[in-house]
Amino acid sequence: MAPKPRKAAGNAPRSPGNPKPAVPPEIDPNSSFTPESFERELKALAAKAKKETWSRFAAEQASVYLRAIALLTLVAIYCKVSQLSLSPVYGSIPSSRWHSKLLMAAIFTGWSSNLFIGRSLSFKPALLLPIIAIYVPAVQFFLFKISGPMTAYWGPLVTEALTLFPLVTLSVACVATYLDGADFSSLPAWAADAAPGLGSYAYYKAAESLFGKLIDGHIGMSFFNTRLGMQIALAASYTLFAPSKLLLFTVPALLHTALLNTHVPTPMALASLNTTLADAGWMILDRQESRTGYISVIESVADGFRVMRCDHSLLGGEWVKFLGKGRFEGNQVAEPIYGVFAMLEAVRLVEVPQPIPDNTAKALVIGLGIGTTPAALVAHGIDTTVVEIDPVVHQFASRYFQLPKNHTAVIEDAVAYTARLAAEGQQRFDYIIHDVFTGGAEPIPLFTLEFLQSLDALLQPGGVVAINYAGDFALPPPKIVVQTIKKVFPSCRTFREHPRVEEDVDKAGQDFINMVVFCTKLDHRELSFREPTARDLLNSPSREAFLLPKYEVLDTDFIAGEEDGVLRRNDTQKLVKWHETSALGHWTVMRTVLPSVVWEAW
Repeated sequence: MAPKPRKAAGNAPRSPGNPKPAVPPEIDPNSSFTPESFERELKALAAKAKKETWSRFAAEQASVYLRAIALLTLVAIYCKVSQLSLSPVYGSIPSSRWHSKLLMAAIFTGWSSNLFIGRSLSFKPALLLPIIAIYVPAVQFFLFKISGPMTAYWGPLVTEALTLFPLVTLSVACVATYLDGADFSSLPAWAADAAPGLGSYAYYKAAESLFGKLIDGHIGMSFFNTRLGMQIALAASYTLFAPSKLLLFTVPALLHTALLNTHVPTPMALASLNTTLADAGWMILDRQESRTGYISVIESVADGFRVMRCDHSLLGGEWVKFLGKGRFEGNQVAEPIYGVFAMLEAVRLVEVPQPIPDNTAKALVIGLGIGTTPAALVAHGIDTTVVEIDPVVHQFASRYFQLPKNHTAVIEDAVAYTARLAAEGQQRFDYIIHDVFTGGAEPIPLFTLEFLQSLDALLQPGGVVAINYAGDFALPPPKIVVQTIKKVFPSCRTFREHPRVEEDVDKAGQDFINMVVFCTKLDHRELSFREPTARDLLNSPSREAFLLPKYEVLDTDFIAGEEDGVLRRNDTQKLVKWHETSALGHWTVMRTVLPSVVWEAW
């Protein structure tokens, strides 16, 4: 038998089921899978993985910051809206008394307890935010009804503690939780620890300033630029931020806001409010929110007079039950309910070396109110210019009060207007009446030395200026204001609206009253008044009683031993520090002038 052929070493038998073994790619010149291509593939995979990692990281970081920014923006807007919502019931100054302290407490509480809040709930804390926001208007509505017992001292604190505080606390806690996922590894350790808190607060303050100015500049222009409209819009924004089935619990609050909340600026809400006020003998003729506050025209049906309201103050009022009746038929002016407005017209009675005929005289009135003084000046034939910062005030005075059309209306800030006119030096007035007041405290820029110097530049050499000031004679501001006026005008006399009653002052602990300072540019000449004629009185009993000033204020009537000097533009703290006390006293006075239900229902 022939021997079998020997197999070549390392060779496998070849058969249909045993194909030729693959040659490794490193020795197969025909293969595309080379070391170079393998390396390229690995690099491509690494680049793709790196790209996907950075994209995901950037998306995650963007989500963290956007959610934090969104919540901080909503908080900044809500803080402003909260203050606006309190001002019709408490006034702007009492409303702000506790605001910053409560806000800082809420920020500290939320930032320091974010982990506790997150762990104590079985759901995301952010889901509670729309619920709180939706309930805020309803809670405020019921708290306003007990503002009288709470007073302007505690009422704003209690109201914001039950509404704004939980909203801010929970919002800040959520922001702190979100920012736990932010990457600050590129910063030093100390900066990485401080960056979330400091950055959040810096953004909040910037947003507060920006949106605060936007709100002030556009308030009242549409439904969603009103107090309730903004609260509704904010609640909707929180709902979009954190939607959930928990919103079912807000149905009662939504129904209350839609059907029962009379603060909503709709005809239906106003009709419902007037139904409530009718039981007390009052009705609201019109209302609108504007740059200086919540403006409304209210009429006492029972007593027959009408007033214009701005937040928790009155801009003036007149008797409507006398219009066109009896001896008042054909009168050119209405009867004011406050004597001080008739007293301002005594600028025409001040004796000067060269009396000015009415038909050639020019008057500048700063602050319109309901237009009592401008109407009387126009009735005497005087060319009258009125400077009023709030267009709604002018609109309501023209529509609901006896403000004649034949006057020049300037809707502008009086400080800017008078400064511009004084710089131009082309126009002067024989009479200037300064009659501005807001919420229990003077608008400081309109009582500074610099502003009064502008008035001096606009006053004719033989002209007369009358400055109405409402304040508490038990406090230093009236003395400071009068000293500032006398620094500019050499000849002045000051008169109260009513005589001082020591017993009442001792009992109340305050002496809040209107005073009018009459001045001329005549050097230290004794200022005197002529006796009014029948024409001066305009067939008006109010002017018969109040036109000629009677109750003079002497230097000894002011607080002695307190601050001296004058009020300058860069030194306003002389008055600011007394604003709170004065505004709280004014709030108490206003609650006796009109019934509480009128203030609470607004």
